Amino acid sequence: MDEPFPGRPTASEVAQVHLVAREVFDVVGSKWAVPIIEAIGTDTRRFGELHRQVAGISHRLLTATLRQLERNGVVDRTLHATVPPRTEYRLTPAGRDLHNTINGFCRWSRRHLDEILTSRRRFE
Repeated sequence: MDEPFPGRPTASEVAQVHLVAREVFDVVGSKWAVPIIEAIGTDTRRFGELHRQVAGISHRLLTATLRQLERNGVVDRTLHATVPPRTEYRLTPAGRDLHNTINGFCRWSRRHLDEILTSRRRFE
């Protein structure tokens, strides 16, 4: 994969990468982003399907989170000019890569669950 700044990056280029990364992490770390990414998975999903799959999310929060994920290149939205209008969502290549990263973190969590729980008990 090509680096965004070939060669030795300048301090301002590094600062730009850090700023963008923090902004994306804020979106991905929000309450609803991971459940939405998981619900879309490798498929294309309609808004209503996502609303049913992501238990407890309101229409407003689903819309807002999808827009943030779309803004950050994680989700691609396709509006079909039908009656009634149909909107579909799918993960972009970056979103699929993120989905794999999330799945890796879940595997890590399962693999180290006993250690995590033991550490928490010790800490308390």
